[in-house]
Amino acid sequence: MSEKLDLREKGGVRDGVQQASDRRLFMQLLAFGDAEDTSSLVHALETERFPGVLYLDANDSRGVGLLSWSDDANFFVGRLREFLLKPAFGALTPKLEYSMLGRSYALGHEPDLDDWLLEKPKRTVTDPAERWAVWYPLRRLGAFSTLPPEEQAPILREHGKIGHSFGESGLAHDVRLACFGLDKNDNDFIIGLIGSELFPLSACVQSMRKTRQTSQYIQQMGPFFVGKALWQSSL
Repeated sequence: MSEKLDLREKGGVRDGVQQASDRRLFMQLLAFGDAEDTSSLVHALETERFPGVLYLDANDSRGVGLLSWSDDANFFVGRLREFLLKPAFGALTPKLEYSMLGRSYALGHEPDLDDWLLEKPKRTVTDPAERWAVWYPLRRLGAFSTLPPEEQAPILREHGKIGHSFGESGLAHDVRLACFGLDKNDNDFIIGLIGSELFPLSACVQSMRKTRQTSQYIQQMGPFFVGKALWQSSL
């Protein structure tokens, strides 16, 4: 008999037992053009009591981005789909090249697994003091997956150290999502950099370019969506 697959997310040891969870948060970013009346969009979101963030697109004077989330994937083809077909958003022009869908994941050492998977991403994107955001997908070269774990580890640590330094300094906080098989371009991850100012987010991306992971093992990054939150739902 074949061994049953265990697809649960694994966290750190708590009360002598390794944490495990079958729950994870899905987050999706959709971008739109021809959004000349943003007040109607905000009204629609508040009326619907939607979990999300509405961004003003920094690179399109009539563009917006809508970030939404749920721990139930059916939300995106049910309630969200119905909402987006209503007049406020239905009149906009979708910019499908910026569509991103990913899921939260654990690395195996998180002290509070449920908070990491379900609550921390929401707190990060809805912080009223942290309204600037840079969202982008990335895909690693297949060669990275063939490296032995002992060679992958220092590459990932180098990359992660930069992210931690920006986060601990309060300059940039990240949301990391896995998106294997969830978009048309077969990306591996989605990254959201969130902060109170735009420059540190750009500086973080610049610093990451120097790492071995980005310089040698990233096949594709972007497109980049850059925006500032006009509206954030409450938790």
